[in-house]
Amino acid sequence: MHTSPNTSDLQDTRQADRLWAALMFFTRLPLWRIRQVDAACFRHVVDYWPLAGWLTGGLIALMFWVLSTVVPPLTAALLAVGTRLLLTGALHEDGLADCCDGFGGGTDRGRILSIMKDSRIGTYGVLGLLFHTALLVTLMAALPPAIAPAFIFTADVYAKACASLIILQLPYARTAEQAKSGVVYATWNRRTLTLHLLRCLIALAPGLCWLLTRPMPFPYWAFAVPILTELLLTAWIRRRLQGYTGDCCGAVFLLCELSFYLSTVILYHYI
Repeated sequence: MHTSPNTSDLQDTRQADRLWAALMFFTRLPLWRIRQVDAACFRHVVDYWPLAGWLTGGLIALMFWVLSTVVPPLTAALLAVGTRLLLTGALHEDGLADCCDGFGGGTDRGRILSIMKDSRIGTYGVLGLLFHTALLVTLMAALPPAIAPAFIFTADVYAKACASLIILQLPYARTAEQAKSGVVYATWNRRTLTLHLLRCLIALAPGLCWLLTRPMPFPYWAFAVPILTELLLTAWIRRRLQGYTGDCCGAVFLLCELSFYLSTVILYHYI
């Protein structure tokens, strides 16, 4: 006798499909060959962004740990960051470059959005990527070896969790037809936000446990810096654009992650 799936089964399937969509959206792995998901699932990829960090953060941490046993830390950091660029297709870096060009060269909201949608990269974008990559690589190499892999993993996940809150604070700045990726992220209600915060805690749990088991104590005040960075960036984006774009999400993630690295290195070495 045929029975219809119950509500719980449908909910589990929907959640799983959205997680698969997030992994497909935020990486360049051919996961679509393994599982097909409905196009509507891609409107919820930011909800699962921190969990996608298990893959991106885990790979970069693994690469750094393995490579640092055979090459200098600076070389290991450069190759690890390069590995993440390959894995993600430089998705977030493209957003950072577009934001640098848009906010650097645009004088009003319309002009900023127009520049950000242009596929060509300008001077501000090039300089932004150079400075970001140089800072990230050198700060990664400066991490104490005892906590480096655990921190690298945690930083990726935590920065994604912080950056994801931008869609709660701002409306989308374009229409669905104007979106570069063709996707407008779903807005959150109170229940969605509660579930998202729970997913963020679940995503962060492995990294926090990993850091706690390291022989060197971690300066937990550093966790406040990415949150402050996200709030300041969101306030600035609100003033200039009155809303966010996908490029803004990528840029906020990278800058939150960079602020976490910078504050941690400062706290370890100078305080």
